[in-house]
Amino acid sequence: MLLGENRAAVRPKLHRNFHNNVELKMSRQQDEQGVVLTAYTSNTEAVLVAGCKEQTEFLGASRKTGQYNVQRSKGPVAAPGSGSGSGKAPYQRCSSQDSLDEQVMVDYFKEVEIIQCSGDAETQEDVQLKVADEGEQEEAWLMEAGLATLFDESASGGEDSIVLLSTLTRTQAAAVERRVETLKQTLRKRNKPYSVPDVREIFKPSPDSQSKDEAESTERSGSSKLEVEGLGNGTGPDAPGGGADAETDINLEVSFSEQALIYKEGLKVTQPQSEADDRLPDFRVSQDKTGQTKVGDLSAEDMKKVRRLVLIEMSALFDTCGIEVKAHKALKVKVRESGLFGVPLSTLLDQDQRRIPGTKVPLILQHLISHIEEQGLDTEGVLRIPGAATRVKAVCHELEHKFYEGMFPWESLKQHDTASLLKLFIRELPYPLLTVEYFNAFISVLKLPTKKQQLQALNLLVLLLPEPNRDTLKALMEFFQRVIDRKDRNKMTLNNVAVVMAPNIFMCKGFRSKISEQQEFAMATGTANIVRLLIRYQNFLWTIPKFILNQVRKHNMENQRKMNRDRAVKKLLKKMAYDRERASDKQEKNTECRCMCVQTEGGFIRVQAPQFSMVSMAVQLTEDLKASDVLTRFLSQERSLSVKREDLCLYEMGGNIKGRCLDEETYIKALLELNPSAEWVIKSVQH
Repeated sequence: MLLGENRAAVRPKLHRNFHNNVELKMSRQQDEQGVVLTAYTSNTEAVLVAGCKEQTEFLGASRKTGQYNVQRSKGPVAAPGSGSGSGKAPYQRCSSQDSLDEQVMVDYFKEVEIIQCSGDAETQEDVQLKVADEGEQEEAWLMEAGLATLFDESASGGEDSIVLLSTLTRTQAAAVERRVETLKQTLRKRNKPYSVPDVREIFKPSPDSQSKDEAESTERSGSSKLEVEGLGNGTGPDAPGGGADAETDINLEVSFSEQALIYKEGLKVTQPQSEADDRLPDFRVSQDKTGQTKVGDLSAEDMKKVRRLVLIEMSALFDTCGIEVKAHKALKVKVRESGLFGVPLSTLLDQDQRRIPGTKVPLILQHLISHIEEQGLDTEGVLRIPGAATRVKAVCHELEHKFYEGMFPWESLKQHDTASLLKLFIRELPYPLLTVEYFNAFISVLKLPTKKQQLQALNLLVLLLPEPNRDTLKALMEFFQRVIDRKDRNKMTLNNVAVVMAPNIFMCKGFRSKISEQQEFAMATGTANIVRLLIRYQNFLWTIPKFILNQVRKHNMENQRKMNRDRAVKKLLKKMAYDRERASDKQEKNTECRCMCVQTEGGFIRVQAPQFSMVSMAVQLTEDLKASDVLTRFLSQERSLSVKREDLCLYEMGGNIKGRCLDEETYIKALLELNPSAEWVIKSVQH
């Protein structure tokens, strides 16, 4: 993404240019807000390289989960740029108090200098990131979305693809159509034989429209607006003439791309002015009585469907807003197969899980972040002040040899050295934490017209990340928030943490990309803003939108109907040979009905707990019964259990979902109306 020429020489030159060779048009306020950056003009061009190599400073993550009170920064205001390009690029003055001022951005380039100067003597050949050729990107996209049969009749999963297509919204269907048509035209240009169907044959009108399904599910859910940590007050859903409150509501029940289309078609009475890139409004998330679903709450089988749908939805959102995102080709680079630093996350987790089953974040990262916290987060400049380069290099080498043996002397490790090691760990990953495939998409988020749409896109991108990357990123964001929570003592505000960590997250080792000095400034402010969004709104970004979950439910129901039809055909064939099959079939149906009634008979539900001594438990079903009430009732009857309350979860199993750990605020009756065939199971969960 950004770094270049002669690594050791370019960065100091660029840092000087930032102050000397770049014309900064600034207005000074005579109050506490200080310098406000109002415009930027570049007088020089610098060739920069998108990868970073030898590094010292670094950061890690914690696996603790929790909710945080995000306090808004009170610092000066500056309007960062998010786009890239040549020529003059004015940065409009912003009145927000959540801005990145000039001094904060100087810290960004100081961090880049530290990274440049702290590396070892080894060099790595830079790899030029390449965009897929015409047609290749569409083919790869269709394969990842589980729709390979649309261009390859020999591909497996044809029937599942048909079911998936039946769940799509109009904007999602348009995204698929666009890529199928592009692939078709590409193959035609190459005079290659192809079996891509006509898009009109792919999406035939269905009597069950998506809008009807969404309306029904919304009515069933008895949705209500609830505030979440880091998100503020607001009223009413997005609607024409909804006013300022509508701008701060995030609706999870309607497709994001459908909402963007409504916005684009001008259904809002007044088009708002362009939002400043640095404005961080208080948002509020819509949450219904059927509960909120976080990453990790769903079964692996349902998560596969989620990922396919999220990919289509993310593409539909960018398509609707007229933003083209070119995905880079997956890279094959030489990587270490063991060790701590410079090892792929998946490889590192494999070796960690052999030691501690269920590990989701690298053990070295957990130990480093724990060590920083043990020494106290009140230290001024934590994360910003670098450790000694020679000392950090020596410690890194020692960790490689002693960490897994438990022989490393943690008591002698200084806090700033530890922070540098954590940053080094992330930078040295052979593949970017945000992945090569979605790197451009993350950068393109700030091109979306509203902050709400930017958050929606980030939400989808987080869900698209591979599980090791997503879990590690979440651990980082949680750690950053804990640092920010002590800002009164450590002087590390949201802005400070974002600008210091942005180059560590976005400067990918060994990847080249030529950009101008002006483009780098825009990239710097843009990436810092993306990190700010990831930290500030992390409690929303790791949530699975309800409309996606509803599509998964519909997908499962369609599969279930098909299985039932197949069973019916088999039974009919047997019936032709055996008359007794009629009686057997009738008996089976009666048994199914009785089982259904057992779940709700007499206003009670039956909760199972096969992991524990209790076989099942009857709980009276009321309008106000929540998942938390069921768990409380269970613990009151099983007082001998050593398991903690936070390690228990009530699961929704079967029916139109494979398995889902319920939010404790879920209303059981509302969920039962959405999934009448569900069974209720209490299990212990591993955090």
